[in-house]
Amino acid sequence: MGDTLHLNQENFAAAIAGKVALVDFWAEWCGPCRMLGPVIDAVAKEVGDDVVVGKVNVDEAPQLAAKFGVRSIPAIFVIKDGDIVSQFVGVQDKQTLLGAIKDA
Repeated sequence: MGDTLHLNQENFAAAIAGKVALVDFWAEWCGPCRMLGPVIDAVAKEVGDDVVVGKVNVDEAPQLAAKFGVRSIPAIFVIKDGDIVSQFVGVQDKQTLLGAIKDA
C-alpha cells in the first residue's frame, strides 16, 4: 500500500530488517520537517511495499536520533541491510529521495 510508518525504539530494527529503508528524523515543532512530510508520504506511495518509508519523531525516540548522530532535522537516511548508504539534511525533493533509494 505504501504508507509511511511511524518508527520508534521498539519497532525500528524489525521494520527495516532485510529491506531498503528511507527514514526521516523529524519533530512537530520543526517547520522544514512539516514541509518535508508530504514529500515523504509521496515517496512512500510511489515505492509501495518494496521499500520501508518511515518517520522517527526525535522528541519521542531520542535514543534512535543519537544512534544515527542526528544533529539537525529534518535528517533523512537511506539504509540497506542495516547500513547507511546515503543521508541528507534539510528539505529534499521527491526525485532526489527516489534516486537515493534506486541507488541503494
